[in-house]
Amino acid sequence: MKKQVNFILNGKSVSAEVAPHETLLDLLRNDFGLGGAKETCGLGLCGVCTIIVSGVPVSGCLHFASSIDGEEILTIEGMETEEGLHPVQEAFLNNKAFQCGYCTPGMILMAKKLLEENANPSVEEIKDYMAGNICRCASYGQIIEAINEASKLLQQEKAGLNA
Repeated sequence: MKKQVNFILNGKSVSAEVAPHETLLDLLRNDFGLGGAKETCGLGLCGVCTIIVSGVPVSGCLHFASSIDGEEILTIEGMETEEGLHPVQEAFLNNKAFQCGYCTPGMILMAKKLLEENANPSVEEIKDYMAGNICRCASYGQIIEAINEASKLLQQEKAGLNA
């Protein structure tokens, strides 16, 4: 028996009918055509399917769609604004922090969340926070550089707004 869920998806109010076994990842990909998050391991171990649910990063492959009623969902597709790319996205591009790009959406969402919690993380703090996101191409050096650059960009942006 399907259940209706009403939620905010990348800033827009939406609703959907979901089956009890349906995952958030399936809902986003199949019903809303959002392909940024992908399924790789199906066990919540790789971080490729990372989605932000009301400020909390979750594994979309394990998170039941029926639990998102009233929640706010952010995917990689919702990060870009009218002004352009989010500073984390810019930093990933500037530092070539990807090769195949498969893990990049999850990495960017986790990096965004990290920098919301810790505006100036050390390399060890970055490694610790990002440990649940695997890059099979091993672009970890560039990913760390990108997060460091994004930290600076966000701090400059904040200082500009507060000046």
